[in-house]
Amino acid sequence: MNRTDKHNYYLDIAETVAERGTCLRRNYGSIIVNNDEIVSTGYTGAPRARKNCIDIGECIRVKLNIARGERYELCRSVHSEANAIISASRKEMIGGTLYLVGKDKNTGELVHDASSCAMCKRLIINAGIAKVIVRNTETAFTIIDVREDWIEKDESLDGQMGY
Repeated sequence: MNRTDKHNYYLDIAETVAERGTCLRRNYGSIIVNNDEIVSTGYTGAPRARKNCIDIGECIRVKLNIARGERYELCRSVHSEANAIISASRKEMIGGTLYLVGKDKNTGELVHDASSCAMCKRLIINAGIAKVIVRNTETAFTIIDVREDWIEKDESLDGQMGY
């Protein structure tokens, strides 16, 4: 019997968390792990007590044909990374790893080139999370070193938008 490697084990859990998402476009699942323990989980969904897009039956970003990675202030949802971060204490997250999986709501396929948006990157940096691991295929993933890839290579200085 082949044993699943640790990163894919946690990515599988994040993918299951994404199934709770309520977005009509893409649903993401995040888990934060530190010292080989799950600290918190989060999925894409409207703030507590507000109606979700699946309840309303409409996504304003789809209606306005807004490109992926842009104009998130119009989105009803709190991103999975943000939901995972607000569910944990900073002490638990410092030096930890955030696992991220995105799935297209219509096709069920993994989101190609999934990445955290600019706001979630800032939250991850301030939370003290050291790495983000993003699922690319059922077994392949990308490891992002937060310090090297998001702090030292600060794309916000160049005014980059989207992904």
